[in-house]
Amino acid sequence: MFITRRLEFDAGHRIPNHTSQCRHLHGHRYAIEITLSGEIVRTEGVSEEGMVMDFSDVKNIANRMLVSHWDHAFLVYRGDRAVVEFLASLPDHKTVVLPVVPTAENLAAEAFRILDAAYLDTYGNQLRLERVRLYETPNNWADAVR
Repeated sequence: MFITRRLEFDAGHRIPNHTSQCRHLHGHRYAIEITLSGEIVRTEGVSEEGMVMDFSDVKNIANRMLVSHWDHAFLVYRGDRAVVEFLASLPDHKTVVLPVVPTAENLAAEAFRILDAAYLDTYGNQLRLERVRLYETPNNWADAVR
């Protein structure tokens, strides 16, 4: 069985070597979909009976591990030195320095890497992360899949 939880967050970024508009500082209303697979819990009387995982648990883990860090932050590539230095000069600015250029594809892959270990087989139902879909806009997204 597959389940998916969608969350949204706002963040800024830029693609430093891009030849179009995305080379400028700008932001997006991102959406992230987290798809898990696992067996339906059949243990009678437990809170998760009939579920793969409680959707609120999926949300809480995603918020703790990723969304709360990226929401209302500027996601910047560590190699974009001028922007990293500029953001560091802003008092109390929420900046996330990434090892990759913050394209939709790289952000999806980075989110998958961060979240993969977070969804453990808690209920003995072979729970595992299958896909992270990151929407940069409502019409553009990237999928990182197992």
